[in-house]
Amino acid sequence: MSSPDRFLEGKSAIVSGAARGLGEGFARRLAEEGANVLMFDVLPEVETLASDIAASASGTIAGCTADVSKRGDVEAVVNLAVAEFGGIDILVNNAGTWKETLVDSSWEEALADWDFIMDTNVKGLLMLSRACVPHMQARGGGDIVNISSYYVLPARGTGTNPPRTDLYSASKWAINGFTDAWSKYLAKDNIRVNALCMGATDSPMLRGLYPDNELPAAMAEVVMTPGQIAGLMMDLLKDGRTGENVGAWVGEPIELGPVKEPHKRITG
Repeated sequence: MSSPDRFLEGKSAIVSGAARGLGEGFARRLAEEGANVLMFDVLPEVETLASDIAASASGTIAGCTADVSKRGDVEAVVNLAVAEFGGIDILVNNAGTWKETLVDSSWEEALADWDFIMDTNVKGLLMLSRACVPHMQARGGGDIVNISSYYVLPARGTGTNPPRTDLYSASKWAINGFTDAWSKYLAKDNIRVNALCMGATDSPMLRGLYPDNELPAAMAEVVMTPGQIAGLMMDLLKDGRTGENVGAWVGEPIELGPVKEPHKRITG
């Protein structure tokens, strides 16, 4: 019987890209709510982090080193989760890569950049989700949460879709197609599919844009935290909506808001 204080007790989750930043925040919050969590990353420190989280968790927390862009790794991760937990209820597609890409770069560089970004942000998300879906169907339902970007929502200020990140931006727009189509197709199986689309959040990816990984003072004062976005994810899991891009913007309340009309759930 689930504890009233841990609404995910007995549920099982996978979080990709979970060694730090947003992924760590998602894994910690899921564990706090009683879920069994398999967290993985290309960074091996994810295994030490999993042990740290497990020390105060009521559920089972496991960590493994794996690359979401490799089919064999994806299948191994899903098989491990099923072996450890007996099934999968929640998938958080957090793993992502970023780099500056120029429209007039060389063919060789452009194609290498394409593989670097799309293999993780799009193909990896596709493979991991498809590998988890049969297990969610067998459990009678589940949740897939895709981690996107506020770039795909109507702009509320400057800085949206910057010109030197065409491939990263394109990868996040591609996730719209998955979120929309999967939510419609999997509704029959009680599997909900949504995306979190946040603005500037304190993470290694954001810090990597600045010298010595230090955020400018003005940004550090207002930037959102992984814990806040993880709280938004938890509200989403409790809410039960599907097929929606849920936005979060710096300086605005971090909340779900009302359910959008079907034709506005992805576009905003």
